[in-house]
Amino acid sequence: MNSHLEKRVMRKVTLRIVPFIMLLYFIAFIDRVNLGFAALTMNKDLGFSPTVFGVGAGIFFLGYFLFEVPSNLILHKVGARIWIARVMITWGLVSGCMALVSSANSFYLLRFLLGVAEAGFFPGIILYLSYWFPAARRAQVTAIFMAAAPLSTALGSPVSAALLQMHGMLGFAGWQWMFVLEAVPAVLLGVVVLFFLTDRPAKAKWLSDEERDWLQNTLQAEERSRSVTGSHSSVWRGLADRRVLALALVYFGTSAGLYTLSIWSPQIIHSFGASSLATGFLNAVPAILGVVAMILWARHSDRSGERSWHVITACLLAAAGLIYAGNITTLIGVIVALTLVNIGISASKPPLWSMPTLFLSGPAAAAGIAVINSIGNLGGFAGPIVIGIIRQQTGSYTWGLYFVAGLLTLSALIVLLLSVGNKKPQTADLSHPEIH
Repeated sequence: MNSHLEKRVMRKVTLRIVPFIMLLYFIAFIDRVNLGFAALTMNKDLGFSPTVFGVGAGIFFLGYFLFEVPSNLILHKVGARIWIARVMITWGLVSGCMALVSSANSFYLLRFLLGVAEAGFFPGIILYLSYWFPAARRAQVTAIFMAAAPLSTALGSPVSAALLQMHGMLGFAGWQWMFVLEAVPAVLLGVVVLFFLTDRPAKAKWLSDEERDWLQNTLQAEERSRSVTGSHSSVWRGLADRRVLALALVYFGTSAGLYTLSIWSPQIIHSFGASSLATGFLNAVPAILGVVAMILWARHSDRSGERSWHVITACLLAAAGLIYAGNITTLIGVIVALTLVNIGISASKPPLWSMPTLFLSGPAAAAGIAVINSIGNLGGFAGPIVIGIIRQQTGSYTWGLYFVAGLLTLSALIVLLLSVGNKKPQTADLSHPEIH
């Protein structure tokens, strides 16, 4: 009976929540990285050097870093429905204003404000999932949600490239049309969030009393288990936990890899002679394969109950792909290399994001997840900037790609050391979800 009830509840919760938050993340990620396609024409129109573009691409994450923790704590206090709606509406408005960029300073300012506006969205969703899904199911659900990022690249790349073809319509550049039209869905969906999203299981009128009671009791039992085994629940304990800081460094490397791909891969492909439209379709291929790998790898992680080696292996594969990309001289070779990087980066995320809520709960989880995401996302600041500077100095992407590969290798090493350290009796084991 309990098994049948569990399946019924999880099916209802998954169908109600996951497709919708995937759509939200899909739109968020497009607005975050469509800059890579804008650069195909915007940089020339505005006279931006690779360094200026790299700084503008990366400065988004400074705003994100500064406001991430406060934003997630507010979400925990006021509820996901109100706060995620606020985030989406403000980031949509700022993203649309990117069409007004006319100088390096206005470029930097709007990218920074976009980071401020979007701060709290991703860690807020990760926290929100912990309100609805037991730990043993969390990696796979996280993978399905996070598949929206590579999907946004797969589907958004051709769309962004096509919008660039609107150049000259009503006197506006193609990249200006792209920013405005791709910002509209964020504002509209922000309004929808207010009416559709449910903050907690206790408020879920779309569950029966029996289903609601089972879900609440299951999640409360997990929280009590974390408390008994020494889980942190206060904000400050969550912020100071060494595992939080270690996972933030791990995420730094994976973020550097992700945003190197998102921001620079269109220009890398374009540099091999592909047209803007062809670049859009070619850039979609590695992302599609990354989606498949992410879901299969997360399912394997959930079934085996192992997290650490799933992160390590994926990070090393992505590093190998970046090194390969730095030595390739053909377009086909670049697509193969970018596919390896996409698979590795995408596959590393779900098992990594399943770790924090295994040893944190309540306000500590809100703060800890935000810290991991805010510090980790500074990798998105470092990666694009370093590649831009090296590209301008050497005329090549090679050493910049090597730099990011080094960060991913370091991420793998940190997870290995953390896993070894957590085998001590007094410490929670991050590599197995049943041990909190």
